This record gives sequence, structure tokens and C-alpha cells, in this order.
Amino acid sequence: MKGENSGEELKQVIIIRNELKMPKGKLAAQASHASLDAALKTDREILDEWHNSGGKKVVLKVETEKELLQYFMLAKKLGLVAVLISDAGRTFLQPGTKTCVGIGPDLSSKIDAITGSLQML
Repeated sequence: MKGENSGEELKQVIIIRNELKMPKGKLAAQASHASLDAALKTDREILDEWHNSGGKKVVLKVETEKELLQYFMLAKKLGLVAVLISDAGRTFLQPGTKTCVGIGPDLSSKIDAITGSLQML
């Protein structure tokens, strides 16, 4: 398996648009969408290893939609599983508002190469 062969930790990162100032429940729901959608697109062997090792998740923040899209595109360009979450607009946000990105799970070093400079939410 990917992580076992290298001895390196696997993790998943969720990047949230901080300037949206979503209520805690809304933020949790959007982060959950990102986590689940990214996990469902991950290779089963990696997913199982990540899950069995505790399913590490890190939630980071950006301030703008432009930044969010840059991290999403860079992750995709580098071959990582990445999903972009857009809100349905039923409660707090306008329909189609891009709220967050889920990256991985994958090797921590691969994800950190993209998101290592971001601050935790």
C-alpha cells in the first residue's frame, strides 16, 4: 500500500473559504461533503489504509474563492484526488457558492507540497 511502503503518514486536507463566515453547522456540513466526496474518489487500497490508521484530516483556510480555486487546480495538476464543493443555496449561501476543497487522502508529503503554507482554520 502507498503509505505502508513508504512508512509515511496518509492524510486528507479540507480547505475552507474563511471569508464566507459560515455558521459552525454550515461549515461542518460543507467540510463533511468535501471529506466524503474526496474519499469516495480515492483508490480503495489507499482509502482503507488511511481509514485503518485513524483517518487523519486537517482543516485549513483561505480567504478568497480565487485562492480556493488555485489550490484545487494545483492539486488536480499534481495528480491528487481533489473535489470542489459548491453549495446548493438552500440555507445560508447563494446557490453555486464555492465553499471548500477536499484533497486526498494521500501521502502527507504530496499534500503538504501544495497546502503546507496554509493556516489551520
